[in-house]
Amino acid sequence: MSTNELPQSAGTVIIGAGIVGSSLAGELAERGRDDILLIDKGPLSDPGGSTGHASNFIFPVDHSKDMTQLTSDSRDIYREFDTFTNSGGIEVARTEARMEELKRRVVSAKSFGEEAELLTPEEVEELVPYLNTDIIKGGFYSPGAGTCDPLRAGELYRQQAEDRDALSTAANTEVTDLHVEGGEIRAVETDAGTVQAGEVIIAAGLWSPKIADMAGVDIPLSPAVHQMVSVGPIERFEDGEGEINYPVVRDMDTQMYERQHGNDIEVGSYEHRPILWDVEDVPSIEEAPLSPTQPPLTEDAFEQSMEHALEIIPDVLDDPDAGIRHSIDGLLSVTPDGHPLLGPIPEVDGLWSCAAIWIKEAPAIAREVSKWMTKGHPDIDIVAHDHVARFDEYGETRAFVKTRGAEGFEKTYGIVHPREQWQSTRPLRTSAFYNRQEDLDAEFFEAGGWERPRWYESNADLVEKYSDEIEDLQRPNEWDSRWWSDIILAEHLHMRDNVGMIGDTGFGIFDIVGDDAMENMQQICVAEMNVDVGESAYTPVLAPNAGFVSDLTVARLGKNHYRVITGGAHAGQDKTWFQNHLDGDVELIGRSSELSTLGVWGPNAQELLNDLAEEEMSTDTFDFAEMKEVTIGPVRVQAFRISYVGEYGWELYVSMDQGQKLWDTIYEAGQEYDIRPVGTGVYGETGRMEKSYRLMGAELEIDYNPAEAGLTFHGVKDADFVGKEAYAEAIEAENAATLCTLSVTDHAPDGGEPRFMTGGEPILDQNGDVLIDDEGRRSYVTSAGTGPSVGKHLLLSYLPQEYASEGEELQVEYFGQHYPVEVEVVGHGGVFDPEGDRLFRNDY
Repeated sequence: MSTNELPQSAGTVIIGAGIVGSSLAGELAERGRDDILLIDKGPLSDPGGSTGHASNFIFPVDHSKDMTQLTSDSRDIYREFDTFTNSGGIEVARTEARMEELKRRVVSAKSFGEEAELLTPEEVEELVPYLNTDIIKGGFYSPGAGTCDPLRAGELYRQQAEDRDALSTAANTEVTDLHVEGGEIRAVETDAGTVQAGEVIIAAGLWSPKIADMAGVDIPLSPAVHQMVSVGPIERFEDGEGEINYPVVRDMDTQMYERQHGNDIEVGSYEHRPILWDVEDVPSIEEAPLSPTQPPLTEDAFEQSMEHALEIIPDVLDDPDAGIRHSIDGLLSVTPDGHPLLGPIPEVDGLWSCAAIWIKEAPAIAREVSKWMTKGHPDIDIVAHDHVARFDEYGETRAFVKTRGAEGFEKTYGIVHPREQWQSTRPLRTSAFYNRQEDLDAEFFEAGGWERPRWYESNADLVEKYSDEIEDLQRPNEWDSRWWSDIILAEHLHMRDNVGMIGDTGFGIFDIVGDDAMENMQQICVAEMNVDVGESAYTPVLAPNAGFVSDLTVARLGKNHYRVITGGAHAGQDKTWFQNHLDGDVELIGRSSELSTLGVWGPNAQELLNDLAEEEMSTDTFDFAEMKEVTIGPVRVQAFRISYVGEYGWELYVSMDQGQKLWDTIYEAGQEYDIRPVGTGVYGETGRMEKSYRLMGAELEIDYNPAEAGLTFHGVKDADFVGKEAYAEAIEAENAATLCTLSVTDHAPDGGEPRFMTGGEPILDQNGDVLIDDEGRRSYVTSAGTGPSVGKHLLLSYLPQEYASEGEELQVEYFGQHYPVEVEVVGHGGVFDPEGDRLFRNDY
């Protein structure tokens, strides 16, 4: 029911009644939550947030599978509510570079199951006759695009929850505090009283940081301006029926859009300079002339946008009877990486974030978060890239959020390369090796806030040394070689021939300690955790459906002491998962900022480290995957015999204060063995791809299980663990798809310059149709990278069982061109050194 008389308690409190909060109420009620309170300081149905003014059109195609699926599902939900109008949408290109990007968007549409096609200027004009097609090169047509009514959808969601007798609403009620006791959310205090709460979801849009601060936590987003004017009446539109009769147009090169709205034309812009606000400066409902998120237009910032609008739709804007009838600096939310902020907030049990969400994906995100809350996992992988905890130990300060948010705002309609790096607020996190790497002209990439060398310009001489081996692997196309260097290939070959040192790998590291440590590790991990001290295991971490939550390495350092090592970009997500599953006498202690990691791998790694270590470093004294303390020169380290590049050697873990000395000691002694620093281009791409090692968030995600990923070598242990039942069933069942390694057999099938895929491209049969497995999942490239040691460009992809056989000839589509590929490996195993002889030092 709707009431301003607050209940004394509620099982679930949702703060924010825009499209996100209202969708959450409906979706949670559908999944059995029956005591929900929805609070908003504004009136219903438009409480004054971004839902009431933000761009309400839906373009379903994205270069991300998950975001494409979320947008598609949201469109379906809006359609079910009869709040979606299928107008279609066109992205137009003014430049040749944009036309190439539109080709890539068509490929992504094919990968992720959306209809799309390229249009000539003449075809664009047929669909949108008022467009000036003289200034465009063509367009990308999305027939599934359209507009929605999020305010009405929110009403219907709330009505559904009320019909289930599951929802109370409190409009015009302001939250003034959150009560946290013993690390748990206890109550929500408002200007109308205090409500005891079992769980609280912050879905307050751009006000979310302010609400989070009441609990002593951060939701790292910032309000930002998106400018919009509405011009009318437009004579051309007066005879039309409904809100929109022509496709929405996005003028991508100017970062603008133009769309009919009744007998008006709306012109929206992301072209203007970034204008970010502090949430404290957003006016109250009483102070705002329109609404708190619709301040007056900053006219000087819109001048260039209006000029561009006059270029693209001159006939409409020149209508003598038309004028600007509405203009705003519409406020929306930006985050440091452009992704939503979802999931449990690590510092406070029972407190969730569901913020920084666009209208186009809001209902589906609410659905997935509701599944996460009620059954322990979503069905679409919003955990890997959208988890609010991903900014663990960095990235939550106001300066960082606003600087990165401003940079991201400028990419809204930008041509963003898959490898493109953020430029602002760097360096932020640097390891003990950073100064030495900078001296060697490292090209730094960032992950988890850490600066990690991708390659070293000081190794440019190796390109000449290995010129014969890498000649056919050069990338002449600028797009293919952007954010890439052939030095990576040469570093790779040098490591395979001699010895390389890779640091810092930017791991996320945390310890699990306490009398109940072993029992907890058994419950969380697939691999057997009751191992001898010093032993380790690579292990998946699964959701209840046996989909991947993480993959990581665990070493047992003591009877009641385990060390967890995971990817730096996933440290926060993994720490949160572990923390939420720990029980009894056990504690999680973060170590990421205390330890640096230096990898030493290659045929000469053993000889080099034996020259330096007090202890013997060999296969006789170190079993594979064993970790123990050794002394390297004057530095004590934890030496871990493991490899992500398929070479014999060690990862050396050292305290941050002694890391530079460790680097100097190994680098100086390594000159006798022609040691070279090697970047993560080898560690994370070329070495990994040659061995077909899986990557979390790419191959490993919630939608696939270990049997399909080829990671069942642990079997099913006796101890219970999360996902055990579904995992055991997956092992017994026949795979619907299996992860395979493919190679490109012709990089220029129609002549011209060779091309090299970057990832995300669809896998096709010989007829040019996308492969689809029995569960409806489409085959696309999850990872792509060159294998210099095998002389091939390699791709990873899940293939339906009928195509998962070695030697199978298929195709991959890249920028509209089909390229022949061949299946090299089915399931577990690499193209390079498939028996692991080099890894186990049987072949040196």
